Amino acid sequence: MVLRLPGWPLRTTSLLTAVLLLAPAVGLWMAPRPRATGLERLLPQVSLLQSFPSAPERPVPQLWRQRLGARAAQGLWREQRNLWWQFWARDGDGDAFLAFARPRQAARLPAGVLTLDDLVVVAPDPLSRRQLQDQLAAASRQRRGLERRCLDRLQQEQAVYWSPIGLAELTGPLAPLLQHGRQGCLSLTPRGGRVLNGLDLSGEAAASTGVLAPLPAGPPPQLPAAVELSPGVLLELSGPSLAPLLNSLLARQLIREPLAARYGLGDSQTKLLTTVPFRLRVRSIPQGPFQAALDLQLAVGRERRPWAELLRELRQGLLDQNLQEAPAQLTTRAAGPRSQALPAAQFLRDDGTVVGGWRWQSSQGGEPQLQLFLGPPPLLGLPSAAPAEPVRAAGQAAPLRLNLAPAALSRLGLMPPELPQLVRGAEQLDLRLSPANQPLSQLSGRLRLPGPGAR
Repeated sequence: MVLRLPGWPLRTTSLLTAVLLLAPAVGLWMAPRPRATGLERLLPQVSLLQSFPSAPERPVPQLWRQRLGARAAQGLWREQRNLWWQFWARDGDGDAFLAFARPRQAARLPAGVLTLDDLVVVAPDPLSRRQLQDQLAAASRQRRGLERRCLDRLQQEQAVYWSPIGLAELTGPLAPLLQHGRQGCLSLTPRGGRVLNGLDLSGEAAASTGVLAPLPAGPPPQLPAAVELSPGVLLELSGPSLAPLLNSLLARQLIREPLAARYGLGDSQTKLLTTVPFRLRVRSIPQGPFQAALDLQLAVGRERRPWAELLRELRQGLLDQNLQEAPAQLTTRAAGPRSQALPAAQFLRDDGTVVGGWRWQSSQGGEPQLQLFLGPPPLLGLPSAAPAEPVRAAGQAAPLRLNLAPAALSRLGLMPPELPQLVRGAEQLDLRLSPANQPLSQLSGRLRLPGPGAR
């Protein structure tokens, strides 16, 4: 059997061929490949970026008036219906940029603004605008992993994103302790209705940039209904290990060598210090030469021989720094009865001021825990939560837990001044970061603000 094709006229065949060739092209023209939005192109060029909900019925934000002028700001603000953004360039210098959705009538935009896909970007000055244009001219890659999820937050809700440069700018000298969260983002959910009394925080952070890993399985760490710091406590940090906080510092030769040479804390000793559950506290000192004191409680477990050796080396290093060891009577009053197996020690300056030491704390149903302190020793009998033992559920480590009193720390000059006033003036900040042993961690938290009469 021979299959015969219909003998279509040449004109019909040509028309059919043209349709077959043009149809895909028309489809691509009508539905082009999605290109990067303005915010996606901006993300790698910023150190810090925050999204805000638009509310045309509210007064025009100050940043809008500064960047656009009062008249243009008023008109453009009334058109906003979703989100707008402020950000700082990746060099970390200069004032904030303004970004908002591109209006339908481009003619209404003032001169000197930068249109970037679906966004309008307004720089603080011509030089900053030129630098941003040069950076944007370079090829940009598609955002993936952590950056993609952060971008989604910034496009959908009130959120904040930071890069390593932004984190360093915000936290100043504290930045080396925060390397476990060098890049990340948080969603900010207001609490209290019309009268804002706090923010709920949720997001993720990574120890390195460009992390492509998915979020760890399981729900984010949950905050208790209410977490109150003990009286006089300014900061409390606890977790399964100090390694995420101290490894970046201990990797620096400038820090590592003096610890070994002056205090006998070599690699084996610092590794010992960073591999056990801990609780770190900063306490206010109302009188005396110190504004605040620090104590570090370590759940060292049953094997105490290496800890005894560490303390012997540390004791000799402190004596070599011209400090004096306190007499037994003073140590006994501060630390309780002396024990040959668990000796306590305090060290004094020439004027008799206690500047630090250590003691062993008994724990309910567990092994004694080592408590190191700088400044006057903590009083015996104060409320004290033991460091959390490493809890592993579904393959995850226990979270890092941070509670601090920002307003009280600010009054003592102990909060980085570059942090937003909303944070520095808060009554309390609670954060949970989990898992602490992975390159990517989930964040949960709560920022509690003072009452209206206290602001």
